[in-house]
Amino acid sequence: MSDFRRLADNIYVSQQLALDDIAAAADLGISMIVNNRPDGEEPSAPQGDEIAAAAATAGLNYTAIPISHAGFSEPQVDAMIAAMEQAEGPILAYCRSGTRSTLLWALASAKQGEDPNAIARTAAQAGYDVSPIRAMIDMLAAR
Repeated sequence: MSDFRRLADNIYVSQQLALDDIAAAADLGISMIVNNRPDGEEPSAPQGDEIAAAAATAGLNYTAIPISHAGFSEPQVDAMIAAMEQAEGPILAYCRSGTRSTLLWALASAKQGEDPNAIARTAAQAGYDVSPIRAMIDMLAAR
């Protein structure tokens, strides 16, 4: 079973999900799965269509906002904000380790006006380091 880490009341992050993790997410009250992993990144892992089908079976919404190792773009940040605003309950975002999902949440939160220091503390409490994108967080929060 995956290690779902809570970042806020409305968002959890996780490493790559297994298909049986979807039922555990539904039991936790998750309403939407956000896939931040590009298909094919790890061919042996369940791909997006498999996760989407399992989510649908469990009554969960699903969206894909793939983040490659090339980095983050503003459209990806905006897509995460839209997912956070549209979700009817908590979101579970996942990638290989949970790091890209956490960083995307951090950028989205900053763009929504959250305090960069609070974002960094929250991520650290969940075991993630946002320092590689801290300048971007500060820039988005300052807008």
